[in-house]
Amino acid sequence: MDVEVFFDGDCPLCRREIRMLQRWDRRQRIRFTDIAAPDFDAAVLGRTQAELMSRIHARLPDGSLIEGVEVFRRLYAAVGLGPLVALSRLPGVSHALDFAYARFADNRLRLTGRCDAACSVETGASGA
Repeated sequence: MDVEVFFDGDCPLCRREIRMLQRWDRRQRIRFTDIAAPDFDAAVLGRTQAELMSRIHARLPDGSLIEGVEVFRRLYAAVGLGPLVALSRLPGVSHALDFAYARFADNRLRLTGRCDAACSVETGASGA
């Protein structure tokens, strides 16, 4: 396993992305863990459920956690999309992707029609 991704299985867009990655992961280099599953315990990662829900996270073989766009880079590299990963690291592209993902993550629940009590998930935005 190259990477373990922690995803929100209740998120329609997230599920679509994960299904695509599962199809492409022919070498089984990715472990997929649904953080919305009833038996998932965020504490085993030293994080809260709210922290994991706020951004996509992954665990590397050395046990370290990464989040955000870097997770997608690792996932795409694991399924053989290295050239796409290289493009995503270009200075202007990298900044734009980080910005776009942060906006998406902050609004993911609303964008996927799940804005109810779950919208109280703290995203780290100051609101000021």
